[in-house]
Parts: sequence; structure tokens; C-alpha cells
Amino acid sequence: MGTIRRQVLLNALKIYDLGLMLLSFAVATIVVSHVNSNFTLEEFLSMRVKISNFVIFAGLLLTWHLVFSVFGIYDSHRLSGRWEETTDILKASSVGTLAILLGAALFHIRMITVVFALVFWTSSTLSTMLSRLILRKVLKQVRLHGRNLRDMLIVGTSARAVQFARKIEGTAELGYRIIGFVDDEWEGATEFRESGYKRVSDFAGLPSFLRQNVVDEVAMALPMRSLHAHASEVAALCEQQGIVLRFPSNLFNLKLAKSRADEFEGHSVITHYTGGMVEGTSIMVKRVFDFTVSLILIVLLSPVFLLAALLIKLTSRGPVFFVQNRLGLNKRRFKIYKLRTMVPDAEKKMKEVEHLNEVSGPVFKIKNDPRITGVGKFLRKTSIDELPQLLNVLTGDMSLVGPRPLPVRDYEGFSEDWQRRRFSVRPGITCIWQVGGRSSISFEKWMELDLQYIDKWSLWLDFQILLRTIPAVLKGSGAA
Repeated sequence: MGTIRRQVLLNALKIYDLGLMLLSFAVATIVVSHVNSNFTLEEFLSMRVKISNFVIFAGLLLTWHLVFSVFGIYDSHRLSGRWEETTDILKASSVGTLAILLGAALFHIRMITVVFALVFWTSSTLSTMLSRLILRKVLKQVRLHGRNLRDMLIVGTSARAVQFARKIEGTAELGYRIIGFVDDEWEGATEFRESGYKRVSDFAGLPSFLRQNVVDEVAMALPMRSLHAHASEVAALCEQQGIVLRFPSNLFNLKLAKSRADEFEGHSVITHYTGGMVEGTSIMVKRVFDFTVSLILIVLLSPVFLLAALLIKLTSRGPVFFVQNRLGLNKRRFKIYKLRTMVPDAEKKMKEVEHLNEVSGPVFKIKNDPRITGVGKFLRKTSIDELPQLLNVLTGDMSLVGPRPLPVRDYEGFSEDWQRRRFSVRPGITCIWQVGGRSSISFEKWMELDLQYIDKWSLWLDFQILLRTIPAVLKGSGAA
């Protein structure tokens, strides 16, 4: 697609999205007028058009557009999956709706209530998702009929290059046409010679080929370690002629790590990361949620704190809190706070009860630990002893949901490096294994479930775990 034509269609899409925003605004207004008797649709329609109101609404439209742009809604999604685009839309519409709510509070817009925001968010999100789905279907048909295609040249003739070409051609809706391969003759190109693909140039003739032919993109499929010099020359040629260059980010054949392009002090870098928790909006929302909820719970549960502290002081000597060094994000040490449920010198008596340990591996757990006090049994059964960890969540050492923080002693007993990946996220008060098997699972299963949480993490998963934690606590299953 030509640059001018693409720009025209892109601007049309931006205007269309603003139209959907206006339509969602109208739908929310109609719903609120039926729900809220204090504000009717007639009142809204009879409102005088003031310059100030016009400026405020124009500001909301501009904010909506900027949010959509920041979240990459108008970037090319030719190579991205449908789910990836849907996730971006979900994030953009959520942040945009929050921005509108904030603007309503700032400028005292009575019409925009929580109900209005929910209806607006639902309408705008679903309509935008539906429009992108239809657009994908239309573009797929256009490309299958030989239009809106991009000519791709592949550099390299290895088995990996051939597999890449077959994958591109097997996904016709992407709209790519393989025009040939670039490489010098070499002995190991047996699979390429049998593939039926054409070598259109060697490295020496590549500059001339790029000058004389239509090439939209170049895909790098060279082994970077042995042919780095050739790869660098190809990259420089593409840069000079303004040709898009693509190359596989997984140069190290990593099995779990995902990758993304970043900017670091003016330099382009490829970042590899494992799991679903990567710096961005979702992590920021998780932290804001942790801080807000922990602060609210500390205030609401303060009477429970005081009563439990009083019971501990009245029934046994020693401090109210149990403080211990634990390992947090990337093995940072922090002090965890719990209400004391054992005798004051419990740590010193650990060797006396080690033979009673009921869990395999380096962790130490005893269901009926003789060091637990009478009040301590109640506090553990009701999980009240865990409540001071809300202070750890508030300070950022922990999260509401995450792998349980382990003592230094337990960590020193780890024998497998794959188990240490659990420390790549903040530890939490509750996690998958606690609301499922709780303390009855083996150490190996515990580690597997922690990594499962990390790999599949999402805000929705955190919400599900928190909801399942409530009945688990009410049943008195206890925490670890």
C-alpha cells in the first residue's frame, strides 16, 4: 500500500474511532438518563452550548485520541496477532475511560458518573474491537486477492530461512510475497536447493539488486555469530535506502523468554523476559491496586489488629510481631511482619523439631508444630496472623498476589536453578497453590504452580486468586 494511501486510511480510522467514542458517549448518556432520575435526557439536550463546555469536550476527545496513539492502536498490526491487538484496545479504552472520569471530577461534570463510565467503557471497547475484527477480515480478503502485498527479500539460505519463508507463505492473510533469497553458494544449502525457492543475488550483488527492484522489507536469516560482517553490511544497505529490516529476536534459542524492542539511552535494544509480568501499564495498575487495597484493609481491620495484639500479650511473653528476613523481588532481602503465633524462642528450638518436618525439599512445615501457642493456633487457622503483611504490600516489598516469600534458610536449600525463577516477581500474601492445595502439596508442585502463575500472569488472574482466597480463609485452611 502506498504511503499516501495508507496515511489517508489511517487518518480515516482515527476519525472513525473518535466517532465511536462520541457514539459510546451518547449511549452512556441515554442509559444514565433512564437510571438516574436526577438527570434526564431532556435536560442534557436542552443544555446551552457554552464555549467552556465545548473546550472541555474537545479536551476529552483529544485525550482519547492521545491514549489510543500511546498504546499503539494506530501502529501496523500486520504481523501482530488478533489477541495482541485486542489487549492493546482493552488497555487503551480502560485508561481513556479513567482519564474521562478524572476530567469529570476535575471539572464537576455531573452527568459522568460511575454507571456512565461503565456503560461508556463497555460500548467503546466492544465497538472498537468489533471494528478491528471487521478490518482484519476485509484486509485478509484484499490480500488473498493479490492486493496490499509487501515484497520481502530473505537474506540467508539455511534451513531456518526456508522454514521462515514457508511460514510466511502459509499465512497468506499477512500479505507478503517472497521475491527471493540472498546468499553466497555454500555446501550446506541442500534443503534450499531442494525447496524450489530462487536465489536472486549473492552478497556482492545485493546493493545493485536493492537499487533495481521493488523491495518493501528484508528479513535477516543469517547465523549472526559466523556471518556477523555480512549481516552488518545488509543492515547498513537497508538503512541507506530506507528499507524495513526484520530479524529474529530469539538469537539464543531461548525456550521460555519472550522479546520486545526497546530504546535505551538512544540505542535500540532487544529485551528478553520470561513470564507475563513486564514493565508497563498492567504492572503499574497492579501496584496502584496493591497500595490502595492494602491501605484500605489496614484501616478497616485495625480493630482486629489491636484485639489480636492484646490476646498475644495477655497469653504469652514476648513481642506481638514476628519479624523475619525473607527473599523478595530478584532475591532482595526484606523484613516480613506477622503476628507472633509461636513461643518467643521458636527460632532457637527449630533443630529440636526438624525431624517433624512434613514437606520434602528445603522448606520447613509442621501442621501441628509444638511451638505454636494456644492463641497462635486460632490466629493461624483464621489467617489473622498474616494481616501485618499488608504493611509489606504498602511499602512495595510484597504484592497481594504472588509466590509466597521464603526465608533465607529455605532458599539456601534450593538445588535447581529453574526454581529460582519464582524470585523474578514480587512475593505475595496469597497465590495459586494456597487457594488450591494450600499447605498439603509437595515442594516440587509448589514450585511448578509458582512458575505457572508467573507465566500466565494477568490482572484478571490476580482478581480470580483474590476471590478464591476469601472462601479458603473462611474454611480455615490456613496460610503458609
